[in-house]
Amino acid sequence: MKRAGQGGVSMTRASMVIAALSTIVEWYDFTLYLYFATVLSRVFFGGGGNSLLATLAGFAIAYAMRPLGALVFGIIGDKLGRRHTLLMSMALMTVAMLATALLPDFHRIGMAAGYLLLLLRCLMAFSVGGEYTGVVAYLLEGADKHHRGLITSLASAASEIGALLAVGVSALTVGLMSRENLDAWGWRIPFFVGAVLAGSIWVARSAMQESPDFERQKARGTVPVSPVRDTLAHHRAAIARTFAISALGSITYYVGITYVPTFLSSTGAIGEGMSLALSTVAAVAVILVTPWAGALSDRLGRKPVLVVLALLCAALPSTMFALMAQGSLWHVVIAAVVLACVAGGVSAVAASATAEQFPGEGRLSGLALGVTVATAIFGGITPFLAELLVKMTGWAAVPGVMIAVIALAVLPVLMTMPETRPRA
Repeated sequence: MKRAGQGGVSMTRASMVIAALSTIVEWYDFTLYLYFATVLSRVFFGGGGNSLLATLAGFAIAYAMRPLGALVFGIIGDKLGRRHTLLMSMALMTVAMLATALLPDFHRIGMAAGYLLLLLRCLMAFSVGGEYTGVVAYLLEGADKHHRGLITSLASAASEIGALLAVGVSALTVGLMSRENLDAWGWRIPFFVGAVLAGSIWVARSAMQESPDFERQKARGTVPVSPVRDTLAHHRAAIARTFAISALGSITYYVGITYVPTFLSSTGAIGEGMSLALSTVAAVAVILVTPWAGALSDRLGRKPVLVVLALLCAALPSTMFALMAQGSLWHVVIAAVVLACVAGGVSAVAASATAEQFPGEGRLSGLALGVTVATAIFGGITPFLAELLVKMTGWAAVPGVMIAVIALAVLPVLMTMPETRPRA
């Protein structure tokens, strides 16, 4: 069965579904790393006083590779096609996850284990760089213009399915094993699962069609020769807007969702197993909220929905983190779900709002310069910074304050940006 894409070019529903679901792998891996941070700190850094900070620092350092990967894969996608870049990035992700599962630990090779883990995280971050933006562009270009918000939000929903899968596999692994077996070999299981998942998605992607918008570019001879240079020359304001939108989306997701299990474990609010189980509830909440928020942006517009979400980000997170630190299970559940719903809403609308800032020509390069740079800064660094500030100040609300500061900073950009939702 086919559906109409941009320019009247048809795209099969199978291609759209494969594209939407393929973000599962990206977010499975990076969510798994953060959810398993306390375990990995023992396995690769010896479990000393600063081992958790070293593990989170490795996450932040590796994240700096995302913009480089996004630029490389963005250029490939803008010049050779979206399908090419999505196949190449998934192949590298498969290799990186399999190699991680086979790594020797700290007790075998000492600190070299941590360095090898960091090296593979850098490879993973490089390959992931153009992954999410490539999928979002592909979905946007294949969707009916009146349902772009809903269709592109499916990439965010699928990301949460990946996160949910990471939570489920992690919770089962932690719950069914003693700490000794978990540290000795059990930690490898989730990474083997990720490698199999990535390989399966690569096989599925090989059957995907090319983006209809890229086919239009080839037919008209408008494929950019220098997409990065052209984007920098003609779309600097759009890059700045995508940076702002993605800064809010990144910090709400990485601090408001994926950092929460580490926060709960390190503050002693609840144990590792319970914090991972709680994350399952939060992930389900995001999956339910995401398509609703995307569809709402199709009805009301990207701008008003993002403005309201930014105001919620400014008002709620500080209270939610303080509530979680009190240790009451119901307080923790309510706060985690509220944070997850707000973050899921931002990510859902940001998917279409950022991709619509650019024309098809050079779209992936524009997203690389705006979205991925913001994600590297406000996604990779913020969990480490949040943990560091909580330890330094003893103030549980600090992660929420971080989110509020970014929300207030980007609010003027959101309020003044042009509406990108296509008119009827």
